[in-house]
Amino acid sequence: MKNNKSKFLFIASLTILGFVACTKLTSTYYSNGKTPVLSASTTTIAPTPADSQNVVLAFSWTNPGYATDSASEKYTIQIDSAGRNFSQAVSLVVSGALFDSLTAKQINTIALGFGFSYNVAYNMDVRLISSYANNNEQYMSNTITINFTPYVIPPKVPPPGTKKLFLVGSATGGGWTNPVPIPTQQFEMIDSVDYGGVFNLSGGNQYLLLPLNGDWTNKYAVTDGSVPATGGPFGYNGGNAAYNTNFNGPATSGWYTILVNFQQGTYSVTPYTQLVPDSLFLVGSATADGWTNPVPEPSQVFTQINSSQFSITAPLTAAGQYLLLPKNGDWTNKFAVANGNVPASGGAFGYNPNSMNPNFNTNFNGPANAGTYTIIADFLNYQYTVTQ
Repeated sequence: MKNNKSKFLFIASLTILGFVACTKLTSTYYSNGKTPVLSASTTTIAPTPADSQNVVLAFSWTNPGYATDSASEKYTIQIDSAGRNFSQAVSLVVSGALFDSLTAKQINTIALGFGFSYNVAYNMDVRLISSYANNNEQYMSNTITINFTPYVIPPKVPPPGTKKLFLVGSATGGGWTNPVPIPTQQFEMIDSVDYGGVFNLSGGNQYLLLPLNGDWTNKYAVTDGSVPATGGPFGYNGGNAAYNTNFNGPATSGWYTILVNFQQGTYSVTPYTQLVPDSLFLVGSATADGWTNPVPEPSQVFTQINSSQFSITAPLTAAGQYLLLPKNGDWTNKFAVANGNVPASGGAFGYNPNSMNPNFNTNFNGPANAGTYTIIADFLNYQYTVTQ
């Protein structure tokens, strides 16, 4: 009898241990989530500056159904320029919610960050990536293409209403004499908010920027003398006492490029390593006088229109060629293009001193049709344009 009791207790113990073991090995099953479906309130947006604080685009998406508290689910909205497969996407993270929205200012900032131009329509791709909070179990939604037109952001510093900008100061050839000598101390207007120029500056001196030549009433200046000569923030002194200090010129005399950006309210000063000629002449089979050198003056002489640009309007024959000369009657130095593939409408050109620069040793292509054309040679970036 004693042995039977022992056997019974042994079997019961095994049964209990087996039950406990089975309990430990059993785990709760969590089902996988599913791919979310992304929707947008609109696919065409062209806001104005007045809309900057308004919501112009709303997103919503279906619940991926993760086996967790929905408040901890993570959603990443990715936006990129169309066709780049989100290789340079901007990411916006949302936790828990199944929707998000963007103001005109937010999406405009994203678009401009992609290098988009103002008032030009571009396509941007948008998708959603869902996951747990730790990024596990990611699902990628459908892609929606948004057509967006960036609007112009008001510049941080108001550009000159005259659409002209002048350099004055002890660092310049004209000193503090006002009005300043033009065109050598006039900037080139690159676009509505960017100006640039190439200037010969004397070391260790100062300067200011003027919107109106000969007028001291309003000027562009810096806040104090700590702003470095290489550039920084600047402002408009028209009623603003905070900007009342001269710009510091470079320590060393020489040629410099000054770029002024009114959109950001910043400027930069860098050494200029190329050449701005004192004069410029047009010669070639595309001209009335052919390759005769010296060329007739003034009909084939460029006019300097600011510190970095020269312009000429002249009749050109069909399918001819030409060169630009810094000195009339002298073939030693010239401005030319890299090869015959540079279009007649314009492109890059370079300087060939003493015929020692093989990279720029080809004649410019003249237009296919005879007519009167304007050629602008820009020595700020060594680009030229030809228009009829």
